Amino acid sequence: FGSGSPIYRIMKRKFVQSTAALLVALAAASGPALSQGEDEAQSLEASEPVMTVLERWAEDPDTVFDASEITLDELQFIARPVIVFADSPADPLFSQQMDLLLDRIDGLVARDVIVLVDTDPSARTDARRTLRPRGFALVLIGKDGRVAQRKPSPWDVREIERAIDK
Repeated sequence: FGSGSPIYRIMKRKFVQSTAALLVALAAASGPALSQGEDEAQSLEASEPVMTVLERWAEDPDTVFDASEITLDELQFIARPVIVFADSPADPLFSQQMDLLLDRIDGLVARDVIVLVDTDPSARTDARRTLRPRGFALVLIGKDGRVAQRKPSPWDVREIERAIDK
């Protein structure tokens, strides 16, 4: 995946989070030798507030988010989630759908669409538990929280826009 792809951004974020957790664990295990560095890390964490998914989406609405970061209820009456499910990020249908979405993301941004991806069936995210996809699926949910469209194959952004507009 290229550095601009949503999967790259998700994987990079997960790498950074796991690396930070590993550094904290190493600092705790090494005792007082690293306590000064640990104190500095904790003060940095305390001074930088963690942004929620909705805050990050409001700041950069064409970002693709991992479905494990948010529940569908948090989006109700705020955004229209388009959730792309797959059993693996290597699924060709998933790659095709992401290419279609990212090529014309501006049309979705104008309609308050937030794009979520879920490529890990074992994660049991809120979206996966609620919508119960099998393999690849594209699900469009309205701002009211109801499923507007459910597709077992990739869908063009124009078709998604038409479904929202009607």
